[in-house]
Amino acid sequence: MQTSWTKLYSEIDGCTKCRLCEGRHNIVVGVGNKSADIMFIGEGPGHDEDMQGVPFVGRAGQLLDRMLAAIDLTREDVYIANIVKCRPPSNRNPEDDEAEACIPYLREQFALVRPKLIVCLGSVALRHILGKELRITRERGRWHEKAGVSIIATYHPAALLRDESKKREAWEDMKAIRARYLQIKGE
Repeated sequence: MQTSWTKLYSEIDGCTKCRLCEGRHNIVVGVGNKSADIMFIGEGPGHDEDMQGVPFVGRAGQLLDRMLAAIDLTREDVYIANIVKCRPPSNRNPEDDEAEACIPYLREQFALVRPKLIVCLGSVALRHILGKELRITRERGRWHEKAGVSIIATYHPAALLRDESKKREAWEDMKAIRARYLQIKGE
């Protein structure tokens, strides 16, 4: 039985399935077009996201907005979510058990949005969406098909802020995402 957004928010509200709930200010569910063809998935909220309850609003989010604009998209065109819905301490990567506690929520989001294309932002999203053995440096820019959905991984915007040498590869990925999106749309 498919869930509704109201039911999903009700399930997530007050979640205590893992220890990340202990330090959170807000649960960060998702933002954007709830019937988007493209879903971007990051790892988890940072400080700014935790304070505002919205994914990708800090420096990495501002860069993601510019990346979207470069391929003629906005937040209103896509849906943005994370593997975990609560901020890991000190912005560390979510641990596997924390991610596994949140994955059912992400699956519900996927079922509600029904995107045709998923963009994994960084290694955490890649590993939890496509396989724990995968590495972002080898998989970024490569398309995968899973249950009729096109999936690609690229560098997380925060990684691009730390290492600008990766921006060229990320730009190539974004162009490939735009081309696949237009193909899906029949343009």
